[in-house]
Amino acid sequence: MAEYRRLEVNEVGDVTVVRFRDQKILDDLNIQELGRELARLVEVENRARLLLNFASVEFLSSAALGKLITLDKKVKAAGGTLRLCCIQPEIFEVFVITKLNRVFDIKENEADALAAF
Repeated sequence: MAEYRRLEVNEVGDVTVVRFRDQKILDDLNIQELGRELARLVEVENRARLLLNFASVEFLSSAALGKLITLDKKVKAAGGTLRLCCIQPEIFEVFVITKLNRVFDIKENEADALAAF
């Protein structure tokens, strides 16, 4: 399995659980690297069932949201499923304002998200 600088990747059954190493996902270079690492999970490692756990994330830039939208498209194109969980209320508000809460399947906690696969 590849080494990831921005992500912590674990398997729970047949679901790949991804946690973010950065509390603040703001810096453009870090976001570019994050996007590459997320894409590699789908395109290179063929992981079709992804759960992104945002428990440690305090800030998320709009550029990072763009990477999530791109990832969602890649996962769907591969016939997979992407779910998000543990999003802080301040960040979830951004998902609501941008209507991305309608695009993504967002669960309150990891257990609920895993059960939904």
